[in-house]
Amino acid sequence: MKALTFSTFGGPEVLEYIDILTPVLQPGELLVEMKAIGLNFADVYRRKGNYHLKGTPPFIAGYEGAGVVINANNNPDFKIGDRIGFADVPFANAEMVAVPVDHAIPLPANISFETAASVLLQGLTAQYLATDSHQTKAGEVVLIHACAGGVGQLLTQISKLLGAKTIGLTSSAEKAATAIQNGIDKVFLYQDDWKNEVLSFCNNGVDVVYDSIGSTLQDSFEVTKNCGQAVFFGMAGGDPAFVDPRMLMDTSKTLTGGDLWSYLTSKEQRIKRASQLFTWISNNEIAISPPTVFKLADGKEAHTFLESRKSNGKIILIP
Repeated sequence: MKALTFSTFGGPEVLEYIDILTPVLQPGELLVEMKAIGLNFADVYRRKGNYHLKGTPPFIAGYEGAGVVINANNNPDFKIGDRIGFADVPFANAEMVAVPVDHAIPLPANISFETAASVLLQGLTAQYLATDSHQTKAGEVVLIHACAGGVGQLLTQISKLLGAKTIGLTSSAEKAATAIQNGIDKVFLYQDDWKNEVLSFCNNGVDVVYDSIGSTLQDSFEVTKNCGQAVFFGMAGGDPAFVDPRMLMDTSKTLTGGDLWSYLTSKEQRIKRASQLFTWISNNEIAISPPTVFKLADGKEAHTFLESRKSNGKIILIP
């Protein structure tokens, strides 16, 4: 089979689309013919060597995708032809993937492979942020960093679905326009005096800030009201400064960490959370922007486009 691989760390030029051996199934695994694969910044970090990788080259990145079961491997809950997706299975950048049964998420008939590969990782992230890290309530004011990104767009829609007013931060007028088209209530730009603008818009501060930038965490606390919350779930802008516990005590503010893998802990949790997401999509309560599509063979171009930060929606790879 073919796979998008890398044997050395570096830029997109290290990627190679080559023949490798088909996965040998272990008990409790399905063989899935991939139909669509989600591309994420984590794949860039793996390619650059920022993340520790097990095994030996050639390495295969990718953790998110959707496809068809072609070998059920005597697992009674699945059969050949079943449509499944996953958010947390390694080596997804290939024509065929060995998927642990507990990680396989059955796809409803009205959820396409492309939609599943576009939404599972980012959608399940937005879902746990709005319902677990912070339990969003009607009437709250929510501030979302990187609001035009994949998680930001979905988190905006889910927060509004739960009754919150949404404020967003982004880096350009073009991305602000994307966020407004997505339904956000107000957008401010990072290069402006956004902290004062947020506090002018919401005098006492916001109820919760979702911070995926990291280096902005102290700023996030400054625009959070007393008894409010900051949810820290990413470091796109670098490590945050240390948080002063005395500040938390004096203002009764809360800092919560967020990591999807803390919530996808069982087959039941994966299916329950994905089912909620699929229901919102099926009921047109949240909308998924059409993805940018590349062939898996053109992975170098896809990685280059992702790193250019010119994309507002999801990038998917098609074997």
